[in-house]
Formats: sequence, structure tokens, C-alpha cells
Amino acid sequence: MSLPRRPLIAALLATPGIARAQSETERSERGAFRWRVLASGLENPWGGGFLPDGRLLLSERAGRARLMAPDGTLSAPLPGLPEVVAEGQGGLLDIQPAPDFATSSEVFFTSATYVQGGVLTRLSRARLTPRGFEAVRPVLDATPAQERGRLHYGGRLAFSPDGAHLFLTTGDRNNSRERAQKLNDLAGKVIRLTRQGEIPHDNPFLGQAGLRGEIFTYGHRNPQGIAFNPATGSLFLAEFGPRGGDELNLILPGRNFGWPEVTYGREYSGRQIAGGRTSAPGMSEPVRQWTPSVSPSGINFAPTHAQPLWRGALYIACLNTPGLLRLQMEGDAVVAEERLLWGRARMRQVLFAPDGALLLLTDESRGRVLRLDAA
Repeated sequence: MSLPRRPLIAALLATPGIARAQSETERSERGAFRWRVLASGLENPWGGGFLPDGRLLLSERAGRARLMAPDGTLSAPLPGLPEVVAEGQGGLLDIQPAPDFATSSEVFFTSATYVQGGVLTRLSRARLTPRGFEAVRPVLDATPAQERGRLHYGGRLAFSPDGAHLFLTTGDRNNSRERAQKLNDLAGKVIRLTRQGEIPHDNPFLGQAGLRGEIFTYGHRNPQGIAFNPATGSLFLAEFGPRGGDELNLILPGRNFGWPEVTYGREYSGRQIAGGRTSAPGMSEPVRQWTPSVSPSGINFAPTHAQPLWRGALYIACLNTPGLLRLQMEGDAVVAEERLLWGRARMRQVLFAPDGALLLLTDESRGRVLRLDAA
């Protein structure tokens, strides 16, 4: 059933000056593809999701959100967002329309936010109206707040395929990495909430004395990629290691993914972490790890409506070395890896347009949206 078009902030879609390039053709193991700049002039675009009418709601880490039309036309910044801490790795992070946006007009977004006691990752909700963001309110703060340091916020969002649950990633905040192992602390976790922002009754730690019921998994360093595999329904997570040890993890309830007790990475100085242990009883092994690092940020599986060239794979936006990783999947197993546009630009997120094209957000002060089509 087609969703109705909504006259949402149409007057704001008039910003000129989009820099477009002629398309360039590249070859992959699956076939040739063309890429071009669809939009530019964004300040560190971080996340986004498509509205029912085909427009893309985008976040900029500096604290702005915009709408992008299918032809790449960008709106002016949308009013109504709260102040964020745009320092270090912080700012406005992910933004996603609710699964029932067509009737609710609700969106969820994450940010680095200052509260009494310091800065933390905050999940908020709002309604997106022709006037901008309204009825903005916090849903969850990844407490405790931390005064020192502006790193490792996590902040990526994913709705379950049935739309009933919302998953949020949080980073360990770097200064006190042991927070990732503490079950009374929301840093370094995957958090699972209902669509309404409540704790589901079947979360693994709900009702246990002294533990936070919001926690779904723990032992994560700085997870910035989360997505469901449409072929199996499984949830996958990508997270940054330190110097090496970037991970792709299959997320199952209650699991401990080890950081900082085990890791394939080292300190940036080269020193070992956790005595060089890469595994331990009771801690889940990654599906895949990368040493040297690729710095994985946002991830997405090709949906069923993707162009045939892209199907059957998981795509990872990489910051260093910059580029796009394609992981060919058989069920939940990775059977091949290919590096695309390697060295071209720091990639922050991968999205699939309603018409099946692959879109990339580049992590640059003059950030771009790149469109990739089968040649």
C-alpha cells in the first residue's frame, strides 16, 4: 500500500548551490557502478532516514537537521532542535523517522548533551511538522554523565523490522573504559526500548537488583553501526577498536562482547590491552575483526528493493582507511569482502534510497551525499 505524501516543510526545500559532479564509473567484483555527488555543503553529516514521501531527513554533527529531496536539493536547517555539545566526536548524531511516521510524524534522534555533572549520549523524540521540530523531549540519558572527555558517544539507532523496538548504541566515553562492563551504567552498551520509549518486559537484565533494565548487550567500545539482516532478522553491530581490533558483532540478548577485558587491538602507543587477551570464557567473539583498523561507522544491509548489484551484502562506511566495505553474506556468515571507493573520502553512513540506489554520507566539514548506481 502506498503511503500518502505529507506537505512537510515544503517551503524550506529551496536552498540552491548544490555542487554536483559528472558521474564516474568504477568496477566491483559484482559489476560496474557509477557514482556522483548528489548533494554537498553539509557539515559532517552523520545519519538519516527516509520519510514516506521519499525525502531524506539528515543530521549534521554541528547541531542541524535538513531535508534532502530525491534530486539532492537541500532544505534550510529545520528549526526546533535543542542545543548539543558539538565538541570532539560529539554533536547531533543519528536521526530516524519512527516506523509509523506517516501517522505520528515522530522522529527519534541522538546527541551529545550537557546535563548536571557533565556530558552524555541522549536519546530524544520530537514531532516533525511544517514549522520544524516540536514537542521535543528526552527519552533516555546514558548515565552517568562525564565531565571530562568528548569521545566515544556511540549514538546509532535502529528499529526492529516489526517496528516494535528501538535499539540505541552507546560508547564507553573513553576516559573510563571499564564502564562498558558495568551493568549499572549505560555507557558501552546496546540499549533496547519499545517504540514508545519504555523498557521491554523481556530485556535480559530487567528486574535484577542494581542492574539497568534498558541494557540488551554490553562490553562495547564505540559502536556506530547497527542494522538488521533482512535475510535472517538478526541484528549486527560494528564498533571501533583502538589501534586495530575493529569488530563486526552478531547481537544476541544478554551477551558480553568483552571490551576492555578482551580485544584484538592495542593502545595507540602500541602497548597491549588486557594482557593481549583476545578471548575469554563468557565473552562473545566477533563475526569479523579488522587489524589494521578500517574505522567502521554506519552500516546497512541491502534491502530487497536495492538494485540487484547491491543485494545480498552488508555495507560498512569506513573512516580510516576511508571508503566503503562490502561484505557478501550467506545467512549471517560473511563469505567475501570487497573494498570500494577506497581512499576516496571518509564515509560516515550508508543508506539505501527508495529507488534502490546506494547513498553514502561523507564525514567532512563540506560533507557530501554520494549516489551509487549500477552501471
